[in-house]
Amino acid sequence: MVDSNLINMRTEDFDYVLPPEFIAQTPAEPRDSSRLMVLERDSDRVRHDFFYNIGKYLKPGDLLVINRTRVIPARFYGFKLPGKGKVEVLLLRQINKTTWECLVGGKGMREGVELQIEHGPRAQITAVLDGAKRLITFADPIEAYYAEAGHTPLPPYIHNPNVDPERYQTVYSKIPGSAAAPTAGLHFTESLIQALKDEGIGFAEITLHVGLDTFAPVTESDPQTHKIHTEWCELNQTTADQINQARQQGGRIIAVGTTSVRTLESAASHSEDGLVKPFSGQTGLYILPGYKFHGIDGMITNFHLPKSTLIMLVSAFAGREKILQAYEIAKAERYRFYSFGDAMLIL
Repeated sequence: MVDSNLINMRTEDFDYVLPPEFIAQTPAEPRDSSRLMVLERDSDRVRHDFFYNIGKYLKPGDLLVINRTRVIPARFYGFKLPGKGKVEVLLLRQINKTTWECLVGGKGMREGVELQIEHGPRAQITAVLDGAKRLITFADPIEAYYAEAGHTPLPPYIHNPNVDPERYQTVYSKIPGSAAAPTAGLHFTESLIQALKDEGIGFAEITLHVGLDTFAPVTESDPQTHKIHTEWCELNQTTADQINQARQQGGRIIAVGTTSVRTLESAASHSEDGLVKPFSGQTGLYILPGYKFHGIDGMITNFHLPKSTLIMLVSAFAGREKILQAYEIAKAERYRFYSFGDAMLIL
């Protein structure tokens, strides 16, 4: 997927300096009062607005593709048996009915160690994976303990403990499965969605369950050697039909968030006739500059972490220099960054 002419690309090429005060600690209230930067790729024009005015930059017939995933209360606390040493477990990916890939914090987290989840079931570490990742098998399905024992896993750069967990969900979230929110969608309100529909702008749904690796910086000096995380996604027949119809009628396909981008591009990569077909399964699509986009004409996104796969993805779509320049403009204009931060519309 990567152009062979980009062999000199380096991870440091996607770095920028962000003072901590730019990292949003609370969401905008109301949701659609966040600021909006509009970046036009062809003209290099940058405009500043508010998210509730996003309809000004869309046209009747455009189709916004949203991710219906819902963040699960994936963080659990517990202790080792029999020693009572404290343990923190973060669910990442379900393997089967009772086994999950998890991030585990605590000492001596070896294979065979038994755990007791507070207000939850007993569990056992059944395999040691990379770093702090472990396979954990629970005595009972952990989903039954979400309400009593689970905690919403806010990103590590959000230090405000009083955030309403529901504000880390999109208003259209429906299908539980994510360890992190598809944050570009946090800016939408139900009234804004209805107003856009009234203007002839369509909405289509996909699902991609977001993993925490989304936020991890690329540590390799050559980003092409980074092992991209895989995530489960689905684009059904109804959405495929909406996309194909919008395209045939001249509408633009605009992904709401990088998760929608990855799903749309994964589906498009399986097309042999230019039409989007249903797709379901794991995607390990890694989008770097040099990638040729097939599934989208625009995207709504937030301002991403330095040296992350997400800033690389938006750089692939708009150009690295344009993105880094836009980020410098955003700092000068005092935009808010990351999950609870402001939005960017790239057309």
